[in-house]
Amino acid sequence: MDKAQLPAGAAVLGGAWVRERRKAPRRRRAWVAGILGAAVAGLFFANVLLGSYTVTVPDFLRLMGGAEIPGASFIVMENKLPQALLGLLAGASFGVAGAIFQAMLRNPLASPDIIGISYGASAAAVAAIVVFGARGAGVSLAAMGGALVVAVLITWLARGRGGTGLILVGIGAAAFLQAAVTFLLSRADTGNARDVMVWLSGSLAPANWQRVAFLAAALLVLLPLAGPGARQLRGLALGADTAAGLGFNVPRARLLLTLLGVLLAALPTAAAGPIAFVAFLSGPIARRLNNGAPSLAVAALVGAGIVLAGNLAAVNAIPRVSLPVGVVTGALGAPFLLWLLISSNRSNQGG
Repeated sequence: MDKAQLPAGAAVLGGAWVRERRKAPRRRRAWVAGILGAAVAGLFFANVLLGSYTVTVPDFLRLMGGAEIPGASFIVMENKLPQALLGLLAGASFGVAGAIFQAMLRNPLASPDIIGISYGASAAAVAAIVVFGARGAGVSLAAMGGALVVAVLITWLARGRGGTGLILVGIGAAAFLQAAVTFLLSRADTGNARDVMVWLSGSLAPANWQRVAFLAAALLVLLPLAGPGARQLRGLALGADTAAGLGFNVPRARLLLTLLGVLLAALPTAAAGPIAFVAFLSGPIARRLNNGAPSLAVAALVGAGIVLAGNLAAVNAIPRVSLPVGVVTGALGAPFLLWLLISSNRSNQGG
């Protein structure tokens, strides 16, 4: 039966069905983003209001209005609130960076903290602190420079070897850079070594308004670029040949996305240290929640949620002991990495 012989309403019903099918992924993404947003907001306020020093909602509103409450003013405004904001911003940035590299290279192992980019930022930042005595913006600039240098280096060394080759080269670079960090720590004085060790563990404890403002300003510039980059990312996720056939400029898209991903990984590393496995976990969790499709917005919310939940557990899990958030995220990420390696090995063997 051709189209001319179809009942009068069939074409209309068919068009409505197609439109409904096209809307379904967007509707699911909106629901997922809304639920995650509410969860992140709840974790944010739990970090600010709960803990060894609890603050009531009325008192928090009074503090935000400028009132002075003995004890609470300092603990909330100079400690808890900057930590929560830094965790929110750093987690979102790590989440987007991880999702970019994993979708672009089509491999869940292609995360900045696995392929050496975060270690490049860490090594450069530690060198700036230990050797040159840098602080504040100087450490951030060093971290961004180190991450960019490592990204260029591993891309050049892995040319022609595909995504798997880049991951293997990145793992080797990460091992070398970790040894460099250990050497720098052995040459540091006691004060610097203690500060660097806290920072390397991935901690929100050193958070202050200067770090929050710097990271927030940087993300206000970078995150809007993730919108146009998401379309390029969807094309690259289909493979280089398919993306080129659909009209994407693959080399330019990879260059821009790599630069964006490196900066989004380096900036939170400079502000809060290399919080382990946040970038690695966010992308796969976001894809699972988004029915298998990559979403940078969902990855940002997942990353923020992981850091805030990890910090809440780190501060309150052991009485009178405040762990770095990186200890908790590392404990979550290590089993996931082992599971991923085992499942990938089984699939390559046909079961």
